Amino acid sequence: MTLQPTTLLVRDTPRTDAAGTTSQVAVLRAGVEDADLVRTMLIELATHERTAHAVHSTSEDWQRMLGSEAVVVLIAYLDDEPVGYVSGIRQLNLWVGHDILAMDDLYVRAEARDRGVGNMLMAALAEVASQGDLLVTWGVRSDNDAGHRFYQRLGATLRTKVVASWRPEDYRAHLDAAHERKGQRAHEASQHPRPQR
Repeated sequence: MTLQPTTLLVRDTPRTDAAGTTSQVAVLRAGVEDADLVRTMLIELATHERTAHAVHSTSEDWQRMLGSEAVVVLIAYLDDEPVGYVSGIRQLNLWVGHDILAMDDLYVRAEARDRGVGNMLMAALAEVASQGDLLVTWGVRSDNDAGHRFYQRLGATLRTKVVASWRPEDYRAHLDAAHERKGQRAHEASQHPRPQR
């Protein structure tokens, strides 16, 4: 089953707080029209994590990405106000031999935390994954103790792993050095040819 943008995935029971205010959370799949909103929340998350400098995707990039069936972005609304999102991508995993759902971000705005929104977003992501019986994987910072406890309560298995990244300028420098060494070896070989047998 293919989910269309704005597909309602989860809606909780309306809740009334101590002041008598009733609220309800709904989780919808994002469409291309949500590109600006998703990018805004991504920047909020990155700013919270002190990594805003790493965000290079534009609203146009998000429009393109949200148009892809492989990209999953689910937005939580509290009384029609966006309060968080979960994102991921369906991709082939060479170890398991089929697709998995690689979660990228889970973010809940400060004013909506401790209201079950993160749990609802994860339930909605599980709904998407269950359609293909997909393994869901994600990373979590080692210093995010609250996140670790939350994911363990969901039943997730946590294991320690260092994640490495190789930026283009870094691997190009490696390639340049490798080409230079190869050129030096070729030059040396031409200066000292092997005797013919």
